[in-house]
Amino acid sequence: MKKSLAIIFALFLLAACNKQEEFAVQTETELQETLAPMDPAEINLEIKTNLQSTGNFNWNDASDYMLWSAAMHGDKIITVGYGKSPFHEHKSAELNSTKHKIISKIKELETIAKGGLKNEGSPLIYDDENLNFIDVKIESIETIKDLRKDDMVRYIEPSGYQFFIYESQLKSSSGCSTSAASVHSSDYRTISPNCLVSWTYDKHNITQAWGLSTGLGITVGLIDTGVSKYQSLLGSSFSDGYSSSSRSISKYGTYVDSWKWWSTKTDGSHDKCGHGTSMASTIASPRNNDYMPVGVAYNCNLVSVRGTKNVVLDGYHEQKGVANALTGLANTSSVKIISMSIGHIFTINRIKDAVRYAYNRGKMVIAAGGTSTSFSNGYGVIFPANMSETVAVTGITDNDGYDECETCHKGSRIDFTIVMERYWDDSRHSVCLGYYNNNKDYVGGSSVATATVAGIAALVWARHPSWTRSQVFNRLKESSDIYPSKSSNFGYGNIDAYQAVL
Repeated sequence: MKKSLAIIFALFLLAACNKQEEFAVQTETELQETLAPMDPAEINLEIKTNLQSTGNFNWNDASDYMLWSAAMHGDKIITVGYGKSPFHEHKSAELNSTKHKIISKIKELETIAKGGLKNEGSPLIYDDENLNFIDVKIESIETIKDLRKDDMVRYIEPSGYQFFIYESQLKSSSGCSTSAASVHSSDYRTISPNCLVSWTYDKHNITQAWGLSTGLGITVGLIDTGVSKYQSLLGSSFSDGYSSSSRSISKYGTYVDSWKWWSTKTDGSHDKCGHGTSMASTIASPRNNDYMPVGVAYNCNLVSVRGTKNVVLDGYHEQKGVANALTGLANTSSVKIISMSIGHIFTINRIKDAVRYAYNRGKMVIAAGGTSTSFSNGYGVIFPANMSETVAVTGITDNDGYDECETCHKGSRIDFTIVMERYWDDSRHSVCLGYYNNNKDYVGGSSVATATVAGIAALVWARHPSWTRSQVFNRLKESSDIYPSKSSNFGYGNIDAYQAVL
């Protein structure tokens, strides 16, 4: 009898344990099904805290839960960087096998998360031709967790998440304006054959440098918001006056202006913002007799790519457009310099991969240190200017010494500075072409500083066409007024263009 009772008790315990295990499994499943993503305000708070404490933020530093939450608020799209490197000259069978294994794993994990329901469609929505990353759709946090344990996954980022939607007070102006300014006559002077030279050029001896180099034979790539179709001096009259008839301007578009992540139709090369037109003018507008502002390298070739809607790369199509613009220019052998007066306050890994791809092909990538409201200046040098592969530039006033412009960022990653703002009037900046024919405009911030350095680099490279990127960069350093020292905030300081082209 005692033996029978013992057996019955043992069976009872076993059943109880089974019930407990079943309850635990059910509870875990229920938790997975009811798990709610973090609120965007919480996500952004963690990003800002990280930025303030370390000066940078990368999604690799986020928790699984935060990363998954951001993906859920960003059309459920994640970018997965795979392989040991950002790119390879040729994607091997082994690398392609790794990619397909990752895609298969995601499909399997997502199927499990949906209770075993079969999903015949692939999670893949974009496979980059040049770089080792893919874009996929996911829903399960378990997919994030599992992928992050995979040695062949370099990063995961929620590429559809838009930080600034929830932080409008931190966002710089989008940089967009198509209206002309009333430009003070004291902010330019007239030279032959009746073109206007911005007051800022004289701070860097640019007109003196033209006696030795005008940028002829050098091609500058510009990634921005495009070029205005209403500005003929950046179109049909690009080779006018003293600007060589042999030079050219080309315009492309990689940006998709749509809220639909699945849309692939770009909206062309024309600028709808105004920012890209100002940058193109600063770099390369012609030297003619129209009484209009001339560019720094008025004889260089220009390849403009509309890769973004505005200067802040905060969205799937903008980030994808800029990465594609970078790889496109990197694969264009004639391009020596890539000017980027655009960026984000934190790292975008797909663009980071693309910058490294361009750098590997010998391009000099010049990037803006950051322009924003005074509230966000504390974030320091923005991405991608904070990368070692880029030349980082910021703007300063014409005050004695070094004084950053009202909205310009500074920091240890800055390489060069450009004088582009009157210290006694922060509305008086560099003078450039307007969005429409016969219009002049002001353009400021680290944006115009970056475009100016791109133009000076073109002058140096045209003077020494056989030089490498390193040789050009070293000449820029040697002709800067702080060199051989380097400031903790302003790099090597102001470049003397004349000394640089000697």
